[in-house]
Amino acid sequence: MKITMIGTGYVGLVTGTCLAEVGNDVLCLDVDARKIEMLQGGGVPIHEPGLESMIHRNVAAGRLRFTTDIDAAVGHGNVQFIAVGTPPDEDGSADMQYVLQAARNIGRRMTQWTLVVDKSTVPVGTAERVRAAIAEELAARGVDIAYAVASNPEFLKEGAAVEDFMKPDRIVIGADNDRAITLLHGIYAPFQRNRERLLVMDLRSAELTKYAANAMLATRISFMNELANLADRLGADIEAVRQGIGSDPRIGYHFLYPGAGYGGSCFPKDVKALQFTAQRHGLPLRLLGAVEAVNEAQKQVLVDKIVAHFGADLSGRRFALWGLAFKPNTDDMREAPSRVIIDALIQRGATICAYDPVAMDEARRVLGDARGVSFAASPLAACGGADALVVVTEWKEFRSPDFDALRRQLKQPVIFDGRNLYEPGVVRGAGFEYRAIGRR
Repeated sequence: MKITMIGTGYVGLVTGTCLAEVGNDVLCLDVDARKIEMLQGGGVPIHEPGLESMIHRNVAAGRLRFTTDIDAAVGHGNVQFIAVGTPPDEDGSADMQYVLQAARNIGRRMTQWTLVVDKSTVPVGTAERVRAAIAEELAARGVDIAYAVASNPEFLKEGAAVEDFMKPDRIVIGADNDRAITLLHGIYAPFQRNRERLLVMDLRSAELTKYAANAMLATRISFMNELANLADRLGADIEAVRQGIGSDPRIGYHFLYPGAGYGGSCFPKDVKALQFTAQRHGLPLRLLGAVEAVNEAQKQVLVDKIVAHFGADLSGRRFALWGLAFKPNTDDMREAPSRVIIDALIQRGATICAYDPVAMDEARRVLGDARGVSFAASPLAACGGADALVVVTEWKEFRSPDFDALRRQLKQPVIFDGRNLYEPGVVRGAGFEYRAIGRR
């Protein structure tokens, strides 16, 4: 099947590559010439496990190509996936200009029946706006060409996006056209051979499902963070509480890990966008307002623990920081808690020596020439002469450190653990003062 993927960000690049992997002829379009040039030259603009080798394999096989040519992209496939960015506006709403521009570009150039699929995370009602934009362009051309619009939201986790796409737990399709449903069922058939994973619903329900899923996950995170902060006050152990409530099958264990707050390109943006949509329809989502407020406050919790230990003036203090990306297995630093923590410590006079397995180049770009921030070649090197270690991202390589070597590197044996990676008794038995999130 000939498929066009409009947009080569996380969603578009992973989706296009995985569709090529199962035999489709995929042409990926992006208006960013530098990104396309990088992809055509064998580079990959994002860090995602398993993606680079899959891109190279499918490019070599001739199933995956990249272009900036809009005419060629629209002419290529009778299935056009829109996977462009929907960044938040100042009021929290999703900026739809790129989605609608993609729709207009299709309407101006299409010559055959076309299925247009919204893959981007978009507000409820977007499919209708896409349909209208295409109709306007066809009318301006004076032509009558049939087409269909469907919603197919993505549920990919950064750091596990390839695996999520190749082995989905569900595939949501919003459509009101039988031909579109049949076509999408065929596209996704290779990914659901052992059982049916396709959930077909109306367009608006599919669009709301994506926002609802991310809002629910963000809510669980903020709930556990509030409980962890309460456990600190009460002298309880949030890890014991997590196991106690997670064992209830109605609750489960997923997304019950307290920490330094959520970040990334999805949860913060989607929680805001859903609140904006609800507000516009006269039904403010008070719960999500609290979820957002709790998360912003949680990014300061580690800083508060550091200040409680060392005092408000951190002049002359040096901190080793492990983890810059907002989560493991990605270099994404959008809304990352590390950015808030670094900024707060520097404002109090401290210096930072940071280490992250893959996000240090991105950190240099994001932080620019921030004074007081340096980068180390290894976790242990970051700790040399530091007053304390601050753990911000739960990378696997941080989980079993050599505590004896770590203690020799640090000026003071103090660990502030924002991801509860270690057992308090083990760390204290190794001679450290240990401050975590809700651990006794």
